[in-house]
Amino acid sequence: MPNDVTPQSTSILSRRTLLKTAATATATMAATRLGFPSIVQGAAPITLPALPWADSALEPHISARTIGFHYGKHHKGYVDKLNELVAGTPLADTPLDGIVKATAGDAAKAAVFNNSAQIWNHTFYWNSLRPKGGGRPAGDFAATLEASFGSYDAFKKELGDAALGQFGSGWAWLVSSGGKLRVVKTPNAETPLTQNGVTPLLTLDVWEHAYYLDYQNRRKDYIAAVIDNLLNWDFAARNLAQAAKS
Repeated sequence: MPNDVTPQSTSILSRRTLLKTAATATATMAATRLGFPSIVQGAAPITLPALPWADSALEPHISARTIGFHYGKHHKGYVDKLNELVAGTPLADTPLDGIVKATAGDAAKAAVFNNSAQIWNHTFYWNSLRPKGGGRPAGDFAATLEASFGSYDAFKKELGDAALGQFGSGWAWLVSSGGKLRVVKTPNAETPLTQNGVTPLLTLDVWEHAYYLDYQNRRKDYIAAVIDNLLNWDFAARNLAQAAKS
């Protein structure tokens, strides 16, 4: 044993490791219960969650280059900035979703909200996409979607219109509220996570950094490509099932 490591310090380190492991396990179980795996994270520090697929997995609809900048620069930047902002404050010991909810609508904490909500929204967005996805869902979820919108085509138009019509930066969402599915849009970092009785099921990122390298100003083409080829209906169905249990 090195001279500067005593049995007592080793014991302290072991206890710290045990506590950290337990905290991580608790956060993971909470995330699973909420239906948002890898999104509700433990505290201090918030970490950049791994992508659910390889950088190139969404090609040709979203390029590895776009993912490299979007995830590796923008998403990571929000994580780094949030940890800087909450260091040494009570929020440093708060899970990510708790930070988002605690700072929503508080002008004095706008920077903390913007960065924490963008981390949450982006992680939700990655999980909302999958290779060879999109198109019409199947099974019970398809029936629920059609009961809420009248048809898949009506849903597709409503989601596309919301995403295209969001002025500037923001998000288009499929959510569950009041026993029905709805499409909503939010500007900037705003998120349905902060709204009582609303469960997000899928999201579409319409910030320019989500598509500009591949589509330039053709947001409409990006939206169509995602809806037709990349939406993760299994993720939406899991979120809806979890919402029904809560």
